[in-house]
Amino acid sequence: QVQLEESGGGLVQPGGSLILSCEASGISIDNYLMVWHRQVPGRSRALVASIGKLGDAVYVNSVKGRFTLSRDNLKNTVYLQMNGLNINDAGVYYCGRCATKIGSTCVSIDLWGRGTQVTVSS
Repeated sequence: QVQLEESGGGLVQPGGSLILSCEASGISIDNYLMVWHRQVPGRSRALVASIGKLGDAVYVNSVKGRFTLSRDNLKNTVYLQMNGLNINDAGVYYCGRCATKIGSTCVSIDLWGRGTQVTVSS
């Protein structure tokens, strides 16, 4: 079965940290740009970060310096280290496999995980 499975979400206090994982099964992610998106109620999914097959990561401005995206192709897994979390980081985080990209920008995603909830609250 081809799927992406996210894990690592939970409840964290402001300023805290979480590590999200996205494990692929039934497929190899070696040659794919992988992305993380966040969705909050009433809004569409929005890009948080992406990582190329060589480990080159790109972040949206709001998470630069706080989030680190990495990948382990041998484990078929992508990791999102999130530090200094604030209430604006809360939401459901989805991992995706990029089907079409222009340069380092993903323009279409053909496989999503089911998401993992991140809640930031004191």
